[in-house]
This record gives sequence, C-alpha cells and structure tokens, in this order.
Amino acid sequence: MVIEARLKELGITLPEPSAAVANYLPVVEEGGWITVSGQLPLQDGKLSCSGYVGGNVSVEEAYQAARLCAINGLAQIKQAAGSLERVRIIRVGGFVASAAGFTGQPKVINGASDLLVEVLGERGRHARAAVGVAELPMGAAVEVEFSARIL
Repeated sequence: MVIEARLKELGITLPEPSAAVANYLPVVEEGGWITVSGQLPLQDGKLSCSGYVGGNVSVEEAYQAARLCAINGLAQIKQAAGSLERVRIIRVGGFVASAAGFTGQPKVINGASDLLVEVLGERGRHARAAVGVAELPMGAAVEVEFSARIL
C-alpha cells in the first residue's frame, strides 16, 4: 500500500475510470501488459482544459491538464492491474493541441511525466513522445496515452 499512501500524501484521489466514448476499450491488459487509450483532462466528467496551447491556453494550464490526464490514466491502470503497487510505466504518448508556431510540447507533457514519477518513483520513469496536433477530441488541449507492465 505504499502507492496508496503516496497518493494520499500528494492529495490525489483517483477517479472512477472513464468509459469509452466510441468503439474501443479504455484499457486493455494482456499478458501483464497494459495499454491505456488516450486520456483527456476530464474532471468530474467535464473537460477541464480546451483550446490551443500557445494561443488561448498557457503552458502552465496545459501542464496541469496533462497532470490530470495522468491521474485519469493511473485510474485506468489500477482498474486493469487491481493495484498500482506492482506497476511499471513503460511509455507515455502525449498530444498537445498547438497554436501555430508553438514548440513547447515537451514542457506540457512533463505534467504527466512529473506526476507519474511523483507517484510511482523510479517505476514511473518512462519513454515518451510529445507531439503537437491541430485538433483533439472534444476540443481538449491535451491527450495522453500510456503503456505499462505488471511486475
């Protein structure tokens, strides 16, 4: 229960995992590998950050949105694994709805990466991509997907 204590110490309560909004699974576990579909910055079922980073959304706002995406991702991972105690994050894919000329996508996706390391320590360190895109579902500013392994 070290991870549960760490979440409590950080003031983080994992939400109920979001259901799929189309024809896909939000999380799949197969042979100890977990893949989490893209998570939006949803809080209480509502999008917390929409728009274009470098335009009407600041890097700090988008960083916090990516952090929320990671919290939502951890909820999906916990559901698939039964616990976060023996989970290792392998890869994070971050997508940032970017205004023209914005090149700070890594700074935004650090919100997810930093949260994963804060919660899981070394098992939260991961390979990563941070990509700028023209649009995201529901007009979200950020979307993050995850791959993990049950140890």
